[in-house]
Amino acid sequence: YTSITGSWNVAPVSRSTRATYSSTWIGIDGFNDSNLIQTGTEADYYNGATHYDAWWEILPAAETVIPSLSVQPGDQMTADIHRLANGQWSITLSDSRGNQSFSITQSYKGQLTSAEWIEEAPSIGRIATLAQYGSPLTIDPGTVNGANPGLVAADGGVMVQRAGQVSTPSNPDSDTDGFAMRYGSTVPSPPAS
Repeated sequence: YTSITGSWNVAPVSRSTRATYSSTWIGIDGFNDSNLIQTGTEADYYNGATHYDAWWEILPAAETVIPSLSVQPGDQMTADIHRLANGQWSITLSDSRGNQSFSITQSYKGQLTSAEWIEEAPSIGRIATLAQYGSPLTIDPGTVNGANPGLVAADGGVMVQRAGQVSTPSNPDSDTDGFAMRYGSTVPSPPAS
């Protein structure tokens, strides 16, 4: 894979009695290998307040927060990662609210064997407790290598923590380029195409 795009709505997160975290992102690699180039948003609850931000990351380095993007619940994000020449890659993340945009060029070498659209609990030294995000969170549309990814139900995966299912995807939408996510174990309806 040499390019991926994705769009999603930033879902609000609920108050909690403990710190909780959630990340929505797109990336290339990371499935069955330790390389990954990615960008996305964070929606967390800690220190008695909700926190939202945007970031990019190339493993094994830690994520880099993008302070020029002021992320809020309800914002529509659009991300693009694609290969340029000579091992260089472009990472772009835009927020429709206020026409905010960020772009950077970085070196990346990976297997290029997977493309991913993810909603998950991030790692903060350990896998964090997933924040209860508003539902449904929609990731739609997405492309890979400049074309429709042709998503199928088997591409989806659930997130389990403490023996309970905490995040569940829908089947792909009718044009196979998007899906919805719901906190908990109830399967959401796919987004309208």
